[in-house]
Amino acid sequence: MNIEQLYKLYTETYLVDTDTRKVRKGSIYFALKGENFNGNKFALEALKNGANYAIIDEEEFKTHQSCILVDNVLETLQQLANFHRQKLNIPIISLTGSNGKTTTKELINAVLNTKYRTTATFGNLNNHIGVPLTLLAMTPSTEIGIVEMGANHLKEIDFLCKIAEPSFGYITNFGKAHLEGFGSVEGVIKGKSELYDFLRENKGFAFVNSDDELQVKQSNGINSISFNKSAIQFVDANPFVKVQFKNTIIESKLIGKYNFNNIAAAIAIGNYFKISEEAIKNGIENYIPTNNRSQIIEKGTSKIILDAYNANPTSMQAALENFNELKDSSKIIFLGDMFELGKESKSEHQKIAELATSFNFYKVFLIGKAFSTTHVKNAFIYDSFEDFKTSNKNLAIDNTTILIKGSRGMELERILDLL
Repeated sequence: MNIEQLYKLYTETYLVDTDTRKVRKGSIYFALKGENFNGNKFALEALKNGANYAIIDEEEFKTHQSCILVDNVLETLQQLANFHRQKLNIPIISLTGSNGKTTTKELINAVLNTKYRTTATFGNLNNHIGVPLTLLAMTPSTEIGIVEMGANHLKEIDFLCKIAEPSFGYITNFGKAHLEGFGSVEGVIKGKSELYDFLRENKGFAFVNSDDELQVKQSNGINSISFNKSAIQFVDANPFVKVQFKNTIIESKLIGKYNFNNIAAAIAIGNYFKISEEAIKNGIENYIPTNNRSQIIEKGTSKIILDAYNANPTSMQAALENFNELKDSSKIIFLGDMFELGKESKSEHQKIAELATSFNFYKVFLIGKAFSTTHVKNAFIYDSFEDFKTSNKNLAIDNTTILIKGSRGMELERILDLL
């Protein structure tokens, strides 16, 4: 079966699933494979659960007329997504960057959704599987698509662009993230700029923060829509970010001055797509972060800033500097290891440990194997979360503002149970 024939089947319902536990009636099930699972084994189960068809790539599992055998399930999913994208006559905005991708994507969606029917990346499903699934979630009623792209090595953004074929793009920033895969900050810049390369070659448009000289340089030669601090002004962040656009004050539910650029990008994109000032304000003010991303949690007499979804040296530094600027009198920080830093891990953890202890915080807790190799005074250091938990079964912290930040694998949200 070729892609055109498969596309006809897809357009019966515009539903694609990859998990038999969440199969929707009438969908096409794609039997993806991984190191520890083989989706082919669940093809019949998917059909029993309501899927119309199951796409498989191992002949022994073709035991039903609705099982469709292809050479490679993942490649077929990607090809179908690209074929669908070419049929969609809509703007597709792709965004990438080292920090703030998902928050910015959610803000853009919140703003554009006040006027248009949008389809955006769900959560952070932004890789070689997530991008095709995002595209295939777009139906004829979708008016604008918003596609987040993640990468941890060169040529990954290039590959995702060839699937999504974005007409607009935005890069949040270049930072010290995924250094293990990219090799260096220069590698990060080159890898993320593959989005610019695609837009340049295909006469797309880039939204560019013109206050960021590196973004301006990397986007040279592209049709650009610029924004900067003179057009969208930072007002305050204590703790929530407040900005001014034209004559409108916008009070977000996002903490940290580092979120200003994320908000500014959403405003600029909304303005380009002719969203009114009032609607932009409503979209941003109604967006409340979830999933351990800069959430404010009240517990007893203490206020907790939970930012335990992701961490790298750039975002850590920004979070610490912002936390230091808060006017609260008693402040405690819990930091967990930053992953995927490769050979830079030891030095980058040492820098963050030194920065954390340079501020006048009441207590500093550093948790994880990488942080345990650091040498600083005035910090409580633990080799693992288990060691930390054993020593701090009841932290009994009152009347304090707390920052919890670390990479996802550290699962630092578990600290909440000890407070």
